[in-house]
Amino acid sequence: MIALMECAAFSAIEPLFPAGWSTVGTELKVKHLSATPLGMKVRAKAELLGIDGRALSFKVEAFDETGIIGEGTHGRFIIETEKFLAKTESKNG
Repeated sequence: MIALMECAAFSAIEPLFPAGWSTVGTELKVKHLSATPLGMKVRAKAELLGIDGRALSFKVEAFDETGIIGEGTHGRFIIETEKFLAKTESKNG
């Protein structure tokens, strides 16, 4: 459920970024409201709530075929992909 929520937020904004730019998840606060039986379809949606510089905040929700199963907030941060990967890789020495 959490992965679906993150994917929904990412997918909602990713087409808006030029090549070489993306976002990474920074925070997720979620309530799991209801269990879903095996085999039932699950979907998630995300709504952009705000932008503070390069920080983005979303409302996220997940649903199964009978209704809402989770809700919360998710933060993402805008990154320059190459610079972010180089900084991350530098941790290897």
